[in-house]
Amino acid sequence: MSLAADIGAIFSALLSLDSFEIQSALESDAAWVVGTVVAALGGLLVMLIYRKVPIIERHFERSVMVYSYLAIALIIFWGVIDRFVFNDQEPWSTTIPPLLFMVMAWFGASYNVRLRTHLSFSEFRTAMPRGGQLACLFLDAVLWFIFAVIVIVTTTRLVALSASNFQIVLGTDNIMQWWFLLAAPLSFFLMVGRVFQNLADDLHNWKTGEPLIKQAVIGAD
Repeated sequence: MSLAADIGAIFSALLSLDSFEIQSALESDAAWVVGTVVAALGGLLVMLIYRKVPIIERHFERSVMVYSYLAIALIIFWGVIDRFVFNDQEPWSTTIPPLLFMVMAWFGASYNVRLRTHLSFSEFRTAMPRGGQLACLFLDAVLWFIFAVIVIVTTTRLVALSASNFQIVLGTDNIMQWWFLLAAPLSFFLMVGRVFQNLADDLHNWKTGEPLIKQAVIGAD
């Protein structure tokens, strides 16, 4: 089949909402083309939403992280009491926390891309000429975008595979694994939006003469 036909098959499968068709359609190389375009458009949409609704930009990812962490802590806390006090244990108490931890980590990765706390090498870059600094920031944006596309495509395939096999979370009767796995591609769409935000800030700083490299602080606003 041609690339155009494969792309059409992907969109047709997505519109059908049939996990078997989606899983089959995403196996083609066209998934990388669709993933790249959708990641770029999704990132632009996320950046626009963040600009128009600052409260979402400031609190959404952090809220997901905090509530995921609290849920993990509560499940583990009650699991210890349940096991050593009541000699009982919920079968899902050891399977859901790792999934929640992954959700927390994925959204945390997106948030910290905005803060530039991921291996930014700011001390080294500060000593570079201004043109070199901008080139490094462009390289960051390109690498983060490529990384996000890879994750979006591969994890979307994993979500479709999990859904088509009706995989449930171990220890539960009706909680599907793909509900948690879907957080991966969604969080990396947010990451692309953060990458575009940073790039827009870098271009603005370049034009206005503002410092390009700033000291990153974990947990800062």
